[in-house]
Amino acid sequence: MTAKITIIIPNYNNIKLLINLIESLKKATTIPYELIIVDDKSEDNSVEYLKKHYPEIKLLVNDINHGFAYTVNRGIKNAKTDYVYLLNNDTTVDPDFLVDPLKIMESDDEIFAISSKMLQLNNHDLIEDAGDEYTILSWSKKRGYNKPQSRYSQDGEVFSACAGAALYRCDVFDKIGFFDENFGSYVEDMDLSFRAHLYGYKIYYAAHSIVYHIGSASTGSQYNSFKVEISARNNIYLIYKNMPTWMIIINSLFIAVGIIIKYIFFYNKNLHNYYKDGVFKGIKTCRKLEKLEDRSIKNYFKVELDMIKNTFRYLS
Repeated sequence: MTAKITIIIPNYNNIKLLINLIESLKKATTIPYELIIVDDKSEDNSVEYLKKHYPEIKLLVNDINHGFAYTVNRGIKNAKTDYVYLLNNDTTVDPDFLVDPLKIMESDDEIFAISSKMLQLNNHDLIEDAGDEYTILSWSKKRGYNKPQSRYSQDGEVFSACAGAALYRCDVFDKIGFFDENFGSYVEDMDLSFRAHLYGYKIYYAAHSIVYHIGSASTGSQYNSFKVEISARNNIYLIYKNMPTWMIIINSLFIAVGIIIKYIFFYNKNLHNYYKDGVFKGIKTCRKLEKLEDRSIKNYFKVELDMIKNTFRYLS
């Protein structure tokens, strides 16, 4: 059977975790797939080990460390299949993890991406990510994080797919663009999903597609100076790129409140200066990004309504 899916794994260090993932993929035989690993200039022995022990895997190696967006884009552009499945190197997979995403994707041409159910590797009863949400406070949120996985047992639409474990329709990238490489790492998947909504595409969650995730294995703890600063900058990029002026004005008070609350939150973790620097870097440099051309007003209002709903879900 000809493969319809190419699995793309961006790798930066952590060869031991990557081996665990590769071995788990060997058991995923239900749906045929091709596999591409894109190494982002790892400083460990990842490249040498892969060449020696897994010569059958297609391996692309970046000349310098470019970050997540460039790395997965390179993999996507080298794929020859209808769909690509992006998978973090700090995951392992259930043998049937591709079955439902492919079935859902082929049921509706308007679906661009499908997020798998990511469970915490050390506690399979808890959600790591069940799709992502975006709020009028300009916060990105992991849907279901730390909640019982049994509460997220239904397929359905979500605002964003987490690019750590998600299936994408390849021909849509040619219409809406790829992951924005100005972002480097963090928020780039939310930016892509936001853009997809404005083009009228849907994002889904597949409740029975199971991936197990360690989390932050490549860059450190859940909150660190690099992640806080880059995420803050990239969130400003997302707002500038995807929201027309009138939409920014409508949401400006909520965005400001969200930034203040986040600053206080990171103040208590002694990371507030990194957050502040990221926000100001975003404001200072966002104009180098190309703003999205005006889309259908109906799509903007749908996104606005989704952000409001997500805010109430978050606060509840």
